[in-house]
Amino acid sequence: MESKMKVKKGPNFFIKGIIVVLFVIVVGIIINVAPNYIDTQIKDKINLIVNNNNVTLSLKKDIYVDENEVIYLSKEDIENFFDGNIYYDEKYNQIVTGSNTKLAALPIDKKEIEVNSSKVRILGAVTKNEENYYIPFSELAKIYNVEVKYIRKNNVVVIESLEREKKMANISKNCQIKSLPTIFSRSVENVEQGNNVVIVPTNEELDGWVKVRTESGKLGYTKEIANTYIVRETMKEEKQIQGKISLVWDYYSEYASAPTRTEPIAGINVVSPSFAILKDEGKGELVTNIGEKGRAYVEWAHSNGYKVWPMISNNSYIQTTSDILNDYKLREKLINNIMEIVSEYKLDGINIDFENMYEKDKKMFSRFIIELAPRLKEYGKVLTVDVTAPDGSATWSLCYDRNLIGKVADYVAFMAYDQYGTSSKKAGTTGGCDWVEVNINKFIGTQEEVPAEKLILGMPLYTRLWWNTADGSEESTAISMKNVNKYIPNGVQKQWDDNLKQNYVQYDKDGRTYKMWIEDEQSAMARFELMKKYNLAGAAYWQKGYEYDGYWDFVNTLINE
Repeated sequence: MESKMKVKKGPNFFIKGIIVVLFVIVVGIIINVAPNYIDTQIKDKINLIVNNNNVTLSLKKDIYVDENEVIYLSKEDIENFFDGNIYYDEKYNQIVTGSNTKLAALPIDKKEIEVNSSKVRILGAVTKNEENYYIPFSELAKIYNVEVKYIRKNNVVVIESLEREKKMANISKNCQIKSLPTIFSRSVENVEQGNNVVIVPTNEELDGWVKVRTESGKLGYTKEIANTYIVRETMKEEKQIQGKISLVWDYYSEYASAPTRTEPIAGINVVSPSFAILKDEGKGELVTNIGEKGRAYVEWAHSNGYKVWPMISNNSYIQTTSDILNDYKLREKLINNIMEIVSEYKLDGINIDFENMYEKDKKMFSRFIIELAPRLKEYGKVLTVDVTAPDGSATWSLCYDRNLIGKVADYVAFMAYDQYGTSSKKAGTTGGCDWVEVNINKFIGTQEEVPAEKLILGMPLYTRLWWNTADGSEESTAISMKNVNKYIPNGVQKQWDDNLKQNYVQYDKDGRTYKMWIEDEQSAMARFELMKKYNLAGAAYWQKGYEYDGYWDFVNTLINE
């Protein structure tokens, strides 16, 4: 039998094993830790921090700072981060931009700005480089209600909203601010004990780490925090009306005086009298019909706790409306005229009722609303805009950008009536409940995306009596709710239509067939149920004086039920 030789493992074998293990450990450390040491700050350009987020990679154009340390951002970047509605006005060669409470016009290459129609000198001017506009953003800090700071040594611009909460703290001991919430990460800055830092809100799981922004504009993490304190609270906008809006349009023509009201109207909290219309071919002028009777009306409303949001109508002047909408100076003139009556008569808001507009003016009507809104909001006034149902005719429906109006205005009033109106040659309901519900879903759904809490459901206090004509078409006349029963002969029975949620009558008289879809307490109740089902902002009623006795008591029981 052969003997087997034993191989003796020497010290070199163990040393090699240890080296292999150490190599694996080092590689693992490099793979897992090295990414934490990558410098994420963008080199060779100014970094932009907006509300404690480094957005430099999202910039479409580079920021630049001039010799006066005026900070310039491109129009595209302002549109992306601060004002989605900023635009270049070709006619007057200016940039128009704004915020919740300010509207600003900046002429190209002029060191001036017009803020809410008042001119102010500024240090920089809008410039054009090829097809790009660069705007002196640091001169617009008050427009956007932000604080702007350029930290030259770190090549960082910091912009923070003055409407958001700001929380700060002290550094409890000398430390390194880390790029990530782990000690195995790159240090972005050494900070001494007692220095101030801004606390950055985050949803990250930080295990004791706190995200901060240093005085030099660096973002990072530390555990060495003491004496946290709030410098600025979040600004909260107080609504004029708590609960559901209940608005009644109190219409009277330009040839009449404001109605004399002495008694309260149960169930309502807003009145909208017809105080002003556009002057035909008036280039932004208003024909007002307020006077002393109007003042008395406002006093009556306020004494009963009602807000006054009078209706400003275009009186269906389609060309006059178009001329104003397509000219910044005329829009400005109209807005200034509106603001004058708001101030003079101590109004609480405005209801814009522009109907019969060119479809091509859709964008410019939105511009008018965009430019009116901050002027009103500066003084805490409410802007409500009346619109028709989507998907109708060009001049009565397709002329509204309901989505954009819903973003800008405080409320959008859906005039949920005239499903079959004065221009229809076919008899039908003023507004069937099925049609109303379909359109509510268009408003608050993906088609228009108007927030439900901004949508007011307009309800008709009238209907139409239809009859057939010799040529086979059908004509109608409007009948107020209070007079419906006067047009129903004795013996004619009402029939309930459960889809429309309305009573219906049909009868023959003097060789004609008459039809009427009735507006009454039952049809109104169905609309209130829709308002509640979709949690809408409230209801509005067209018009005061058409209602039957006891209608407002009925409203009072339903509006906040």
